[in-house]
Amino acid sequence: MKRVLITGGAGFLGSHLCEKLLSKNYEVLCLDNFFTGKKENILHLLKDPKFEVIRHDIVFPIFLEVDEIYNLACPASPIHYQYNAIKTIKTNVLGTLNMLGMAKRVKATILQASTSEIYGNPSEHPQKESYWGNVNPIGIRSCYDEGKRVAETLMMDYHRQNGVDIRIVRIFNTYGPRMNINDGRVVSNFIVQALTNKDITVYGDGSQTRSFCYVDDLIDGMILMMENKENFIGPVNLGNPEEYTILELAEIILELTKSKSKIVFKPLPQDDPIRRKPDIELASKKLNWKPEVRLKEGLMKTIEYFKKVLKGENVI
Repeated sequence: MKRVLITGGAGFLGSHLCEKLLSKNYEVLCLDNFFTGKKENILHLLKDPKFEVIRHDIVFPIFLEVDEIYNLACPASPIHYQYNAIKTIKTNVLGTLNMLGMAKRVKATILQASTSEIYGNPSEHPQKESYWGNVNPIGIRSCYDEGKRVAETLMMDYHRQNGVDIRIVRIFNTYGPRMNINDGRVVSNFIVQALTNKDITVYGDGSQTRSFCYVDDLIDGMILMMENKENFIGPVNLGNPEEYTILELAEIILELTKSKSKIVFKPLPQDDPIRRKPDIELASKKLNWKPEVRLKEGLMKTIEYFKKVLKGENVI
């Protein structure tokens, strides 16, 4: 039985990953400091004897014996990662160092959850893994963007210098049940605004594009990457290559929720990327992975989740 550590395991992605690995009969250690993670996301897993929760912040060292590490710990929405920018970069740098130190000591395979944000506001479209990015190193998003870039650097240096078995995935916009209701990301924002008949807030003119991957597809890709036997370490893009403007997304959510909300426009935040779309040829070739869930199907599942949250119902 594999023993797997998931940092950020009570978060949106982490809780889905805990669930999936338990279903594969792994022993799962969920580590979280509960800044953006929620106990409600993992309560239903506590009855499983193969599941254990540790409250801990990876900025500080911890000593565990595990076979695999999925390093997901870090706030991922601008509202949360800008709330304490210094803590965000500490999590990305010191936290990743601590996890790599553990992986080196116990000879574990470690997967780093990197991000499409390492491409910044890209001048290449769609974004291939070979693209080095266009990031503002002193902007308000740099604590996250540059933090993740340094985390990738550390992963590669530990691999080259110390032989640590690493994997790097670059995650593009992901959505689904268990997103935080107040996380400030576009899918959750629009759905909650639509369900409460409040104005839907579009920043800029809505022509900027994103690609939206349903959480189940993303988790499958992460596990395939961790378990690939080709010694493929990445980095590899994981995301849905279907590209939508933000205005199109708002209109689709209005249609699916039958909301009376109006769309209003506000100024674009600093360093907000204009276009974002993954090239997933490498994931398809190396992992035989591609997303299966179409946008409307995934949005309906997410809308049903937020309906329950807004009613105060049990959502797990």
